[in-house]
Amino acid sequence: MNILFFLKPKNEVAYIYNDSTLRQVLETMEYHKYASIPMLNREGKFVGTVTEGDLLWGIKSYNNLDIKSAEHILIKDFPRKANFDVVPADADMEDLVKKAMNQNFVPVVDDQNKFIGIITRRSIIEYCYDKLNDCDK
Repeated sequence: MNILFFLKPKNEVAYIYNDSTLRQVLETMEYHKYASIPMLNREGKFVGTVTEGDLLWGIKSYNNLDIKSAEHILIKDFPRKANFDVVPADADMEDLVKKAMNQNFVPVVDDQNKFIGIITRRSIIEYCYDKLNDCDK
């Protein structure tokens, strides 16, 4: 099966740029109710994932941080604990499922490492659930 069947394309996914400010990232994640978000560079290449945990641990190191000063802190300066594994668009299902077991979404990149979207663990589980139900009928 082609993994692109599960793809949520880039134009339907919220993401941030690595030159975004802390405030922009916080507001984007809050608005979309994301616990983690893909991070791209301005050329559209995937460079990592920022999680709520990354933000919490990073904010801890700043004294007297307020929302105004968060406008001057770049997210690329925040340490990230977990890097989400990516899959190329031509990856096989086995590779996708292995990665999805350890992260809530898997970023998908093309052959130039450009971000083209994500595959959520939920979409994989829903597909498997539907297949199991079809077998029971």
